Amino acid sequence: MSRAETAGPGEKAGTAESSAAAAPPPTPRPFGSPGLFRLPGLFRLPGLFRSELTLTFRRWRSLALLGVLAAVPVLIGVAVKIETSDGGGVGGGGAPDGGAGVAFVSQITNNGLFLVFAALAATLPFFLPMAVGVVAGDSVAGEASAGTLRYLLVAPAGRARLLLVKFAAVMAFCLVATLTVALSALAVGALLFPVGDVTTISGVPVPFVEGLWRAALIAAVVAGSLMGLAAIGLFVSTLTSSGIAAMATTVGLLITVQILQSVPQLDAVHPYLFTHHWMSFADLMREPLLWDGVLRNLGLQAAYAAVFGSAAWARFTTRDITS
Repeated sequence: MSRAETAGPGEKAGTAESSAAAAPPPTPRPFGSPGLFRLPGLFRLPGLFRSELTLTFRRWRSLALLGVLAAVPVLIGVAVKIETSDGGGVGGGGAPDGGAGVAFVSQITNNGLFLVFAALAATLPFFLPMAVGVVAGDSVAGEASAGTLRYLLVAPAGRARLLLVKFAAVMAFCLVATLTVALSALAVGALLFPVGDVTTISGVPVPFVEGLWRAALIAAVVAGSLMGLAAIGLFVSTLTSSGIAAMATTVGLLITVQILQSVPQLDAVHPYLFTHHWMSFADLMREPLLWDGVLRNLGLQAAYAAVFGSAAWARFTTRDITS
């Protein structure tokens, strides 16, 4: 009979331990594989951001909002074409802001590029911010209502990083939504009206290429103008587990601020409302470019983003996630 068969329990245990000690060490996993070396958070962020962008832009709601935004320049262009088909001018009664909007609409028949500026002026007061409010309000609350938020937090992302990615995805939607309006307007304007050298609202002509550059700059400024609303929507989204409630609250706050902006008796508070300097982008169609209003607008948006972004971080990092 062999020693292994006659050995007692203690001897068997000792034999097993010695065999385990003599066994060769496991082969190390490749660097970056799951469960061994974790890449720093900075390198995980792009992958998480790509995932969030995919989620944002694959939703039918987001695609429907972009479709509505793309249709607005078409409606404006067709309306102007019909109104001026008999050789008459463009009426200014329905202009977006009563100032720069009138100047932009009245120039569409002379240069189709002005349809870009007119469409942005028409969509910025309501259509663009409404779309952003819906996406921002649903960013966190939608995950909670679907029951996927706690699974996101199980991943090694961290609450602060996840919130930052959510905000970045909303800002990406702001840019895509603005470009959707601008590109749709550019295509319709070039199709229905002549294009060429651009006469600024100061009366100074500039080359068409510079006009295109200014259009791109204005689109970027308009997207930046929605930063404050995006931060407000993100904060509201951390307060509830109902995506519908968060979206409705964000859009309701937008409408309330727009009403306050239209009350003359509240002139003292108007400069502090995030909507007050939205139309300052018209100064970029002057010659020379006027930056004062644009910088005040972007500074105000950054202040709103800092305040409500901090509030969202404080709420989200201390919130008890149960769904």
